[in-house]
Amino acid sequence: MTSTTAASSGKRERTVTAPNGTETGPQLYVRAEVRARKGKQPAWLLAAVVVLAIACGASLAVGARAIPLETVWDALAHFDPADGNHAVVHARIPRTVLGLLAGGALGLAGAAMQGVARNPLADPGIMGVNAGAALAVVGGIYLFGITGLTGYIWFAFLGAAVAATVVYLLASTGRDGATPVKLALAGAALNAGLYSLMNVVLVSSQDTLDRFRFWQVGSVAGRDWSVILPGLPFLAAGALLVLCSGRVLNTLALGDDLARGLGQRVGLSRGIVALGVVLLCGSATALAGPIAFLGLVIPHAVRFFTGPDYRWILPFSLALAPALLLGADVVGRVALPPGEVPAGIMTAIIGAPVFVWLVRRGKGASL
Repeated sequence: MTSTTAASSGKRERTVTAPNGTETGPQLYVRAEVRARKGKQPAWLLAAVVVLAIACGASLAVGARAIPLETVWDALAHFDPADGNHAVVHARIPRTVLGLLAGGALGLAGAAMQGVARNPLADPGIMGVNAGAALAVVGGIYLFGITGLTGYIWFAFLGAAVAATVVYLLASTGRDGATPVKLALAGAALNAGLYSLMNVVLVSSQDTLDRFRFWQVGSVAGRDWSVILPGLPFLAAGALLVLCSGRVLNTLALGDDLARGLGQRVGLSRGIVALGVVLLCGSATALAGPIAFLGLVIPHAVRFFTGPDYRWILPFSLALAPALLLGADVVGRVALPPGEVPAGIMTAIIGAPVFVWLVRRGKGASL
């Protein structure tokens, strides 16, 4: 239940009261905020899906050979192998599908990590998960001669899981346990250490560097169905775990003590969500390389429409993160003709100023 108290400035602010009657303070405003926005989220989510559909259409139509939208639709509905335009559209389908999968996975993972860590800067890149996956892939190339993207996925899973575990164990040491600040510090420290180790391997092996550098920048180009299909079960399992954790993340946002008071098994809940994050990050990183900023920027941006309710933040992130990735990929195709700028570079170019703007607005950083 909620109550209203008078603030010192003369304004009235909402507070949330726990079931045992204990008032938890104005920082726990989830229910009041949700009521204020109730009825608007479905319409905004529909708009997000429309934006995603437009991004998919642009991904199929725009490139070195521009295809009219009516031709794109005709190629999808009535494919003619003898038509060159139809063949180009179908050649771009795996690239578009990979953008959808990788973008959705990284958006969901970023939102879930911010909820689990209760830290607005939590992100697969900042928290060391992407670095762990990248180092494991480098190790697979250097030690075992792995050359195909289908082989990267297993090493990426292993590296992501180990990195996430190490970050949590490091942050759990001490009296207060895994606080948001300790998680961020442990993640940043591990991220720097893992990338240093990776660079040591790369500078000592030119062959490993040659194989790795095209994957390292992050891209959805040059992948086909033989690369995408093996990752689908892991992406689906991770997405299911994370999408079903909206209520759990809302409870964790109240703090560990109150979450336990409400009957939440905090350690088990964090472990389940973390498993989903590892599956999503490992799969997306293996398939598309380490792509930055999606998991950081999108969850902050969608809070303008959803408030702090993770039951809405997660589906919004699932829709808008791939839209941003596909949009960045489209811009990269036409930015420097006749070549292309990889999507991982374009998301950093686009995402960095957007994140700065969100922080300066002062609204996107609150959980």
